[in-house]
Amino acid sequence: MKKTLFIIFLFIQVQSDAQITLPKVFSDHMVLQRDLEIPVWGNSAPGAHILAELGKSQATATADRNGKWKLRFPTFKAGGPYELKISESGKPDSEIRLKGVLIGDVWFASGQSNMEWAVQQAQDADQEIASANYPEIRLLQVAHDQQLTPQQDILSGKWKVCNPVNVSQFSAVAYYFARIIHKDQQVPIGIIQSTWGGTPIESWTSRDKLLSAAVTQKKALANDTLSQQHFVKDSLDLIRFWDIVYHPQHNTDKIIPEPKYDDASWPVVEMPRLIKDFGIGPYEGMLWLRKKLILPESFSGKELTLHIGHPEMNYSLYFNGKEVCKTKWNSEKNHSYPIPAGWQKKGENFVAIRLAMLWSGGGLNAPAEDMYITDGAARVPLAGKWSYQKDLEPGLPKIYNYHYYPFLLFNAMVNPVIPYGIRGFLWYQGEANESEAYQYRKLFPMLITDWRKRWGQGDLPFLYAQLANFKKVKPLPSESEWAELREAQTLTLSYPNTGMACIIDIGAADNIHPTNKQEVGRRLALNANKLVYKQNGTASGPLYKSYRKEGNRIRISFTNVPASLAARDGKKITGFAVAGKDRQFHWAKAAIAGKEVVVYCDQVSDPEALRYGWADNPECNLINSEGLPAIPFRTDNWKGITQK
Repeated sequence: MKKTLFIIFLFIQVQSDAQITLPKVFSDHMVLQRDLEIPVWGNSAPGAHILAELGKSQATATADRNGKWKLRFPTFKAGGPYELKISESGKPDSEIRLKGVLIGDVWFASGQSNMEWAVQQAQDADQEIASANYPEIRLLQVAHDQQLTPQQDILSGKWKVCNPVNVSQFSAVAYYFARIIHKDQQVPIGIIQSTWGGTPIESWTSRDKLLSAAVTQKKALANDTLSQQHFVKDSLDLIRFWDIVYHPQHNTDKIIPEPKYDDASWPVVEMPRLIKDFGIGPYEGMLWLRKKLILPESFSGKELTLHIGHPEMNYSLYFNGKEVCKTKWNSEKNHSYPIPAGWQKKGENFVAIRLAMLWSGGGLNAPAEDMYITDGAARVPLAGKWSYQKDLEPGLPKIYNYHYYPFLLFNAMVNPVIPYGIRGFLWYQGEANESEAYQYRKLFPMLITDWRKRWGQGDLPFLYAQLANFKKVKPLPSESEWAELREAQTLTLSYPNTGMACIIDIGAADNIHPTNKQEVGRRLALNANKLVYKQNGTASGPLYKSYRKEGNRIRISFTNVPASLAARDGKKITGFAVAGKDRQFHWAKAAIAGKEVVVYCDQVSDPEALRYGWADNPECNLINSEGLPAIPFRTDNWKGITQK
C-alpha cells in the first residue's frame, strides 16, 4: 500500500513539475498570420495557468487534464519583429521566449516532388541562391515522417530567415511564389513546406475523410494491418537499397570493366533500348553492360570524348577498366566524358556501364547517333550490340514506400501544423495519381474540404499547379491519363476560392521535373494577387466556356481573354483535334475570330467533339494577351481510359 501511494505521489509530482513545451511549428523567426486571432498551443502540467505575451498583447489559457492548452491573441497588422513570451503563472523560470517573430501572411505549401524540388535543383540555381536575401521571408521545412495515428508535433523543422544559405534546399515553387507576393504586397511572408516526392493525394488526406467515401474506404482500411515495425524495416531496407545503388558490391567495379573479363556467355542486346524492351521482364537491380570497340589508328595518342547519349536512371561508366564517372543521374545535363590519351589500347577497347534499373525504368535512352566516341574528327558508334548481365550483385531489397499509403503523411506532416494561422494553401501534385485521373475528380476536392474544415478558417484559398506537359509527343491524337488528370484539376475550379496555374507550356518531354520553377511560382502568385489580394488583372490563360456548331466548324468561346487571343509563336494555332460520330479524332485547323476560335477539319464533315491540348505532351500554343496559355479541355464526355 505504501509503495502504491509513493508511486502515485511521484506521478503527481512529475505532472506538477512538467515544463511548458511548444510544437516545433513555433520557433524563433516564425511568421504569424495577420488579421486573424492568432492561435498558439502547447503542453504543460495539467491545470497550469498559462500567460502569453506578444508585443503589447496578452492572452491566457488553462491546461486541461492532459496538460494541453490553447490560446488566441487578438488580430495584428503586418509588422514586427516581436518577441513571444510564454510562461506558467507563478513560475518565472518556466518562461519560453521566441525572438524575431514577424506578422504577415503564411502559406502552407504541399504536394509531391515538383513542389519539393529545391532551388538548388531548379533553373538558374547559382544566381537565384546568391540573390536570395529577403529577411522578411521565412521558411519552415517539415521533415519527412509517416505515422499510423495523428501526431501533435512534427518530427523536426524550424523557421529560418530566407538567405543564400537557407534557401538552397527549400521548395523552388514556394520560394518564387513568396518572393513575388512579398514584393507585391509589402508584407512578411512565411512558407510552411510539407512535401514528399512520389506521393499520391490519398497520403495527404485524413483517415476520417478517406473512410467517408466509397472510392477510398477500402484503401484506408487496408492500413489497419500496418505497425510501426513495418516502417522501421522499410527504413533499414531503404538504406541497404541505396547502398547497393551507389556502391558496387563484390568488387564488381574492379572486375567486370577490365578488358580481360570474359563476357562470352552473356546475352546480347541492341542499344539504345530501355529495360521494357530488353525481353528480361520487369527487373529492378543492377545491370552490367559491356561493348567491345575497335578504334582506328588515327585515334592513337589522342584525348577522346565519349558520348553515352542519355542513360536512363543512375549509371557508372568505365573505359578499359578505368572509371570515367560514378553514379550519375539521367537528370544531369552532360553525358559526354573525356577519355585521356593514355587509356586507349591498340586493337580492342572496352566500354562498360553499371546501370541501376529502378522503378520499371533503365537502359540507354537516346538516338543512336548520340552514342559514339570521337577524336574530334572521326566517330566510332556505340550503338549496336552490347553484352549484358543481371544479378551479378545482391538484389535490391523490396521497398514498400509506406509514405505512399493513405493518410500516413497527413498524420505526421499536416495534422501537427493544424490550426496554425495561415493565409492559404499552395499545392503541386497529381503525377502519382495519373492512373486514377477519373477518381481524382473526387480525391482532390476531398483533400481541399478536409484541410479547410480542420483548419477552421472557412474556405481558405487553395491555389494549385496543373500538371505540366511531359512524355513523348505523339504524332496523332490519342487518349491520355495526364490529360484526364488535368481535366480533373480544371473541374476543381468549380469549388469556391480555388485558383489554378496552367503550365502546359513549360514542361519537358524527358523530365518529369521541369526546371522553370520561377514561372510556376509566378503563375501561382498571379492567382493569389487576384483571388486573395483582390488586385485587378488576369490570373489565368483562356478557359473554355462554350461552343457552337456552324456547319462543319466549331466556334469556341473562352473566359480570361482580357483583350485578344494569339498563337505563342506567331504562327498557326496548334493543339486542336475534332471527331465525328465514329469518335476518331483528327488534327484540326484553327483560326482566331476576335475573342473566339473557329476550328474545322477537312476529314470531319459533321464534328461531334473537339479537344484542345489533350495529350501527355501536347503541342498547343493558344495564349491570351497576357501570354498565359489556354487551359486544355474537351467538349465531349466520352468515357476515358482511367474511368473504371
